[in-house]
Amino acid sequence: ALLFMRARRRDDGSEDPDFVLNRPQFRSPGILVTGRNFGAGSSREAAVWSMLANGIRVIVARSFADIYRENCLQNGLLPIVLAPADAEHFEQRVLAVDGAASFTVDLTTQRISGPGGSDIVFDLPAADRMRLLEGLDDIGVTLKHLDDIQRWEQRMADEQPWLQQAYDRRV
Repeated sequence: ALLFMRARRRDDGSEDPDFVLNRPQFRSPGILVTGRNFGAGSSREAAVWSMLANGIRVIVARSFADIYRENCLQNGLLPIVLAPADAEHFEQRVLAVDGAASFTVDLTTQRISGPGGSDIVFDLPAADRMRLLEGLDDIGVTLKHLDDIQRWEQRMADEQPWLQQAYDRRV
């Protein structure tokens, strides 16, 4: 796997058993818990695709690099930012369990549940939530308004017909 390859491998190419995702209980995490400014330097969509290819569907962080966060949303990966106090408490819970029990993220209720405490509520803008729940990228969001777009196109054709035909006079 190319995901975190430099951290996952030793200089000789062998797997580093101390890297968290190389530990048996974290080989298929589903949820990645990380720190601040996650995704900085990883603005290409391939970074998000690598997460998805490795079964990661949710990243819980203290903050995200803007471009990375947008790429997550475009590709169906849920980026969750927790408030500082919630993030600290959640990280402690995750470390205490050490992969022996699982956590669940519910996008519909915007809650994280799991062992060691009560549910944690997270915020996500309504448009981002809708996009993820409906599996839409920018084109899909735009196509939700196809009827409006077609009505506007027809109105413009009726009101300004001279704009509808453009001829290349160079030919």
